Amino acid sequence: MSLEQFMKLAIELAYDNAKNKKGKPFGAVIVKDGEIVAKGVNNVLETHDPTAHAELLAIRQASLSLGTSDLSDCELFASGEPCPMCLSAIYWANLKGVYYSYTAQEEEEIGLGTKYVYEQIALPKEQRDIKLIRLDKNDGEKNPFALWKEMNKAEII
Repeated sequence: MSLEQFMKLAIELAYDNAKNKKGKPFGAVIVKDGEIVAKGVNNVLETHDPTAHAELLAIRQASLSLGTSDLSDCELFASGEPCPMCLSAIYWANLKGVYYSYTAQEEEEIGLGTKYVYEQIALPKEQRDIKLIRLDKNDGEKNPFALWKEMNKAEII
């Protein structure tokens, strides 16, 4: 299949998802070596899970089917420009490329944009609407970071 055919499939998934009222109009396809390894559609409305975005569900499925969290040999085709959450997951999964069709501006025009989230992330923590408040970590208690470091010290450079 060509790049355009993979994109067409992502858009068809998004269209069918919206038409069937299962979720918002977003679809995603993950491809490795020219073969589809995962698909996802936005499932937020059906599951009431705000993280059930097409890209995240496709990444989860690809990671499970390939047995790795490193998708550096895969490409993602998304019907819409990925939101900040999905973009973060794309970086964590180390995807080698992302193709999308509908822009963030087009998403914004139909009430599905993420402009506010991008604006909030760009602000210093102290100025964001949702405050991140650090609490004492009780160093005398169990320390998961120290445990991780000890268990993986051969790998830590």
